[in-house]
Amino acid sequence: MASTSKPAHSEIDESLYSRQLYVLGIEAMRKMSASNVLIVGLKGLGCEIAKNVILAGVKSVSLYDPEKVQIADLSSQFYLTKEDIGKPRAEVSAPRLAELNQYVPVSVLDKELTVEAISGFKCVVVTDISLEKKLELSEYAHKNGICFISTETRGLFGYVFNDFGEKFIVEDTNGEQPLSGMIASIEQSPEGVVTCLDETRHGLEDGQYVTFSEIKGMTELNGCEPRKVTVLGPYTFSIGDTTSLGTYVSGGLFQQVKMPSQISFASFKDALENPEFLFSDFAKFDRPAQLHVGFQALHAFSKANSGKKPRPGNNEDAAEIIRLANEINNKWSQKTELSDELLTKLSYQATGDIPPMNGVLGGIAAQEVLKACTGKFSPIHNFMYFDALECLPVGFKPTEADLAPSGSRYDGQIAVFGREFQAKVANHREFLVGSGAIGCEMLKNWAMMGLATGPKGTIHVTDMDTIEKSNLNRQFLFRPKDVGSLKSVTAAAAVSEMNPDISGKIVTREDRVGPATENIYNDGFFDGIDGVTNALDNVETRRYVDSRCVFYKKSLLESGTLGTKGNTQVVVPYLTESYSASSDPPEKSIPMCTLKNFPNAIEHTIQWARDLFAGLFVQPAENVNAYLTTPDFIETSLSKNGEVEKLQTLTSIRDYLATDKPLTFDDCIVWARKRFEELYYNTISQLLFNFPKDSITSTGQPFWSPPKRSPDAIKFDATNSLHIDFILSAANLHAFNYGLKGSVDREHVKTVAAAVKVPEFTPKSGVKIQANENDTANADSDADVNVDSINSIIESLPDPANLAGVRLVPADFEKDDDSNFHIDFITAASNLRATNYDISPADRFRTKQIAGKIIPAIATTTSLVAGLVCLELYKIIGSECGDEKRIIDDYKNGFVNLALPFFAFSEPIPPVKHKYGDIEFSDWDSFAFDHDATLQEVMDYFMSKYKIEVEVISANSSMLYSTFMDKKKAETRKSMTVTEILKSISHKDLPEHVKTVVLVMSCCDEDGEDVEVPDIHVRVRK
Repeated sequence: MASTSKPAHSEIDESLYSRQLYVLGIEAMRKMSASNVLIVGLKGLGCEIAKNVILAGVKSVSLYDPEKVQIADLSSQFYLTKEDIGKPRAEVSAPRLAELNQYVPVSVLDKELTVEAISGFKCVVVTDISLEKKLELSEYAHKNGICFISTETRGLFGYVFNDFGEKFIVEDTNGEQPLSGMIASIEQSPEGVVTCLDETRHGLEDGQYVTFSEIKGMTELNGCEPRKVTVLGPYTFSIGDTTSLGTYVSGGLFQQVKMPSQISFASFKDALENPEFLFSDFAKFDRPAQLHVGFQALHAFSKANSGKKPRPGNNEDAAEIIRLANEINNKWSQKTELSDELLTKLSYQATGDIPPMNGVLGGIAAQEVLKACTGKFSPIHNFMYFDALECLPVGFKPTEADLAPSGSRYDGQIAVFGREFQAKVANHREFLVGSGAIGCEMLKNWAMMGLATGPKGTIHVTDMDTIEKSNLNRQFLFRPKDVGSLKSVTAAAAVSEMNPDISGKIVTREDRVGPATENIYNDGFFDGIDGVTNALDNVETRRYVDSRCVFYKKSLLESGTLGTKGNTQVVVPYLTESYSASSDPPEKSIPMCTLKNFPNAIEHTIQWARDLFAGLFVQPAENVNAYLTTPDFIETSLSKNGEVEKLQTLTSIRDYLATDKPLTFDDCIVWARKRFEELYYNTISQLLFNFPKDSITSTGQPFWSPPKRSPDAIKFDATNSLHIDFILSAANLHAFNYGLKGSVDREHVKTVAAAVKVPEFTPKSGVKIQANENDTANADSDADVNVDSINSIIESLPDPANLAGVRLVPADFEKDDDSNFHIDFITAASNLRATNYDISPADRFRTKQIAGKIIPAIATTTSLVAGLVCLELYKIIGSECGDEKRIIDDYKNGFVNLALPFFAFSEPIPPVKHKYGDIEFSDWDSFAFDHDATLQEVMDYFMSKYKIEVEVISANSSMLYSTFMDKKKAETRKSMTVTEILKSISHKDLPEHVKTVVLVMSCCDEDGEDVEVPDIHVRVRK
């Protein structure tokens, strides 16, 4: 067995796997790193699965495919080249796949594929082999505890099948964080009804399990064995008989407990006769059973024809497939109604090899491999069939000659779509925004599809980011040697190696797409593209790109992932709503008083610590630098601030520039020790002075009632490792601000910190502390600030002229550098505050995710989502044939969750239509003036044609005209052109790249009723 040597994989490399670890967890990763996987068949689908499994980090991957490389294999197998033709597929693929992950040995199984050969594997995946061989291997696997997966793609059809044995244990069905919540009451009754605080819904489902902590009275439930839940309502659930327990008094938390479950799988042989189907698209409810028969018919055809598949577009072969399918169906105990049309398409496409289909099925199958290795997430139980027939071009009438192979690397795609469509693909012009995880997959698919390889084709790709080590786990076009290089350039070079036809057809950029780069992404740029694909991770840029697509009437393909979840959206001018037309509700923010004084969850303390990091190591340094470099800083910059903010800014400048300025690292340790006392002892002592533990509210309730948690002050203990963690990280960050050399000598830090004399704290009367969000009387107010104290601080500040060249260095937050103390400080600061409030602490790994707002990610979901997006691109490219156009029903927006697994596809939402009189319009519509019109022209046009009076006109965030404007100014502006008005407002000429100005108007009809009208596009330059 040929093999690639690799380093030991005993420990999980967090810097490489960090995003995936947030999906799977450390325990699942450890199980994976002990699992050997065999993949049989190294065409496009097998290679896609191997890529995803290797990136995930299993113990080893073995490849079996002794067949010789053919030109048709290059349709979708991205690690094969023309130079490989005639060589064994597995042998030439193995070293290239091995480059994906230094921790995963990749070998070639170079002996006969017998049942004995698969005996050492945790999971076996079979793709392009005979049904008889699949049955032989699957029977052995079923009897010997080997997880078996069978998967195939045939053109726009595919399936995945699982057999994980009769007693497969699922440790965690969905991978979601265990739920928890605060309790308001628990009944002492046969039902044991638990009522939660009415702040948040409990989120539990029937059959889940919970345990409890911190309950007073019914203490038997604290740390009890998990109890099964019956949901009664959004805030109530039952846990069974509690009559023998003590009487509930107050308080308490529930915590969900993930319980293992056992699943029994049928063997492949039994499942062929009695299949269960996971539906991938409920609009195609009748398809799975038909395709189940159809795929068996394809295997029967191949067996009868020496392994050959039906010829593309050949009616004789299609008729034979229909006959075989009916023969199989008639013998089947679950006989189904077969469609000759569907079976004909399956036959026509039997030799089809479509890159996006392999991406979709390869992502799904690879995730099933990971489930088999770890027991994490719910496996597909039996079969899942998937098809994308809507991708066929509008008006498509295939002929055998048009679909026949011609010795081209695109024969696998031509077999499905025909040569004419392939030419359209080759001459398509697409703009890819982002070349991270989804962008890499997109470019790989496009290269295999032959997108933009024609004389008119072009791909523009932009990404301002450089490659980091954590990217390598799923952004598969990058290698360790590429760390630090530009993503767009590196990705383009990588896919050009995969398909040399695309060399020179990709224009790479490193410009952010936004208002500041409209001189680059201007009219000429958008005139030169057919559509846009987003591969972004932030909503703001997505919305901006969407607005440009609406302006220029370009299609937009949108997608995103979150761990095992993924979504896709297709935006087609005039046919669908735009991306920005609907949005998710905003994230619920943490109330300020909760953060400052009344945290009740670890998320609160982590956010507090993240804010503290900025307040100690970023903002003060920036304030000092602004003071030192900005002329008349106090009179100019600070004059815009309120008194509270002004006092805070000036205090930080004084402290960091004079009072607390360190000269040595020991000074930094002393500073950190004082911050400890201030944060974890003095502040808490003051809070308890204001609100003693026995405080009663005006309604007679205890002040410290849930969700409020009564805190305790912490006395510094030099022998407590958490205390030293805080001092060490804070001191090093403070030293960084001043350019001083830090130290990781814990003993020295401990010695210096223990010797610091801290003044005894005495609580003060009259200190305002806001008790809740509505307690405005005790909120910080400008009226409370003593002006004399501000003036006193100003007088104490050193003269900037005497500090020429002095600058502090802000510690700009970077979550992925484990040596910079950023996450170390936030973890220690958060857990100390959690200790104050008796909240369960979080480890560094969990803290990093929350503080860094890390989006969990895994290659399997990325592969699937990019495949789905490319299927929609096929639809856009083939959306017209003469007067016939694709209907909205053909397009699919998708939502998937590979953990469950769950698939939901729906047609896009059409754009909202507005109507006034005979005018009907949507966000896609606009009125156009082909010259630099005056406002009077615009107003006269709407009055004469539609009897609409214009009340307000604005452009570029400036008001050009309004009925309530000074009359003389209004009359003057009516006679001015749009560019003249804008110049008079900004005192600058319009930038050269601006050819069109968009006017937004408020109007009313003859009855004074408000009227919505589309935007006005005024062409100010030719």
